[in-house]
Amino acid sequence: MTARLIIINGGSSSGKSAIVRGLQEVLPEPWLGFSVDDFVDALPAGLEGSADGIQIGPGGEVSVGPAFRELEAAWTAGIVAMCRAGGRVIIDDVFLGGASSQQRWRNAIGDVETLWVGVHCDPEIAAGREQARGDRATGMAEQQALIVHQGITYDVEVDTSHTTSINCAQTIAQYLK
Repeated sequence: MTARLIIINGGSSSGKSAIVRGLQEVLPEPWLGFSVDDFVDALPAGLEGSADGIQIGPGGEVSVGPAFRELEAAWTAGIVAMCRAGGRVIIDDVFLGGASSQQRWRNAIGDVETLWVGVHCDPEIAAGREQARGDRATGMAEQQALIVHQGITYDVEVDTSHTTSINCAQTIAQYLK
């Protein structure tokens, strides 16, 4: 496969960001790496904790509103435009809406060749990583570990529970020409 876009889906603290860095290291061409966290960090402060924006509950549950979705659609279109302009992009995302999250990407992508990657991690291991990080709502990793994969179709899947991020990146890289 000759992809211009790699979309990596997995729960919080599953190891996606480390895999993105690993892919940037092992792939022969330069790839840009962006995360859903980059998008969330770029949102206006007024949308954080707002029903119109993004809310994170005490147990790590995430809900988003219409302003979030509108800006997310623009961000997604921008990522796809970079690929159409000749760039190669790796996205680190969390498909909280399962198949509907993947479908939003599919609608924006059109004919851009895309490699879909699932990053799995045992919920207890992800929770331990979350606790060690200290920058996530407690419970988010365990809650997301399984639900983000429901109804998703992947080209390749890796599991970071007992495999290093660089080994996962090498496995993923084998699917690209």
